[in-house]
Amino acid sequence: MTDATPADCLPEPIAAAPRPRHPTEGVLVGEGPGAVRIGGGAPIVVQSMTNTDTADVEATVAQVMALAQAGSEIVRITVDRDEAAAAVPHIRDRLRARGCHAPLVGDFHYIGHKLLADHPACAQALDKYRINPGNVGFKDKKDAQFAAIVETAIRHGKAVRIGANWGSLDQEMLAALMDQNARAPAPIDAMAVTREALVRSALGSAALAEEIGLPKDRIVLSAKVSAVQGLVSVYRMLAARADYALHLGLTEAGMGTKGVVASSAALGVLLQEGIGDTIRVSLTPEPGGDRTREVQVAQEILQTMGFRTFVPLVAACPGCGRTTSTVFQELARDIQDHIRDRMPEWRRIYPGVEALNVAVMGCIVNGPGESKHADIGISLPGTGETPAAPVFIDGSKAMTLRGAGIADEFKSIVESYVERRFGARGATGA
Repeated sequence: MTDATPADCLPEPIAAAPRPRHPTEGVLVGEGPGAVRIGGGAPIVVQSMTNTDTADVEATVAQVMALAQAGSEIVRITVDRDEAAAAVPHIRDRLRARGCHAPLVGDFHYIGHKLLADHPACAQALDKYRINPGNVGFKDKKDAQFAAIVETAIRHGKAVRIGANWGSLDQEMLAALMDQNARAPAPIDAMAVTREALVRSALGSAALAEEIGLPKDRIVLSAKVSAVQGLVSVYRMLAARADYALHLGLTEAGMGTKGVVASSAALGVLLQEGIGDTIRVSLTPEPGGDRTREVQVAQEILQTMGFRTFVPLVAACPGCGRTTSTVFQELARDIQDHIRDRMPEWRRIYPGVEALNVAVMGCIVNGPGESKHADIGISLPGTGETPAAPVFIDGSKAMTLRGAGIADEFKSIVESYVERRFGARGATGA
């Protein structure tokens, strides 16, 4: 018997990197210091949406600023009635006065054409309009009302997201496709017909917008469903049929871990296949929860997959019977929170700090090794181990911490490391 395996019996190599990005038309959203490009090879953009009453100017300004500071590069707001439309220019002005330049997207349904016509200051203040072809108008009014919004966008030089959604799909189109499918020699299942209707709605509306005069480099498409496999199928279809910039998001993803897992699974598959130019994670906040959580999750999806770097990574031990103390859990949480809290200032004064790797480990088994692999790491004592915590910097043991103040000491060491390593880079322009 031989241990050698014939070359033709070896398994196919597993891809070590995502597929090349699906080529799309680049779309510029906004102007000035906050302008963001979606598609066209630009980095994948993170965006989010407020859940305030847009007519409440101060509440909406506060939430837009919080989302932008958390890392949302584009923020969408609801424009559902006259009071909301009238508030938009004031929201924009107060944001700019406070140094927030994130592009604002107006979310329109049913009466968007009227609101934009009646409130030209709103039409001008927004950087992009989001319209749903399933409810932009009904029967003979649909195309005219859609055209009115597109013409407003053309007049003001704005981008438009045409966002189809299976919860508000054009029922006339769906019924026609269902009838056609029923007469086919080999009918497909109803969900497949629904996905086809969703794709046709998005692509047909985009084609109509171009006919009216909106250039392709002002159009972003989305076709959202709330089921992971359905979303993957729909976006594969869109990518195969067109090169419009694509907005990814699992609609009604849900609350808590369910929403995080579902969004991560769906977006992860598509991003790995090179599909998607901007993402939004649609999480339902816990009662009293922080809206910025969806921004954090979107960033973590992109960072853990290697597409972008937003914040330093903190590797932390999951814990086991050797780590019955909660010290390492508390320190890992404190360090992660400390880094996230410091990032707005660090990002401004320490170029490249996003690449920092920190390790907080819980015992001697993997602690020293993982800490050596990080830029800076600490290996805390496990159950029964000597109450000492060696700190490793750039792969070498630098010191050992002891006593009740380990957490504060380590945070101070991290601060000093960031200043020494990334401050020098910023000062030299490296």
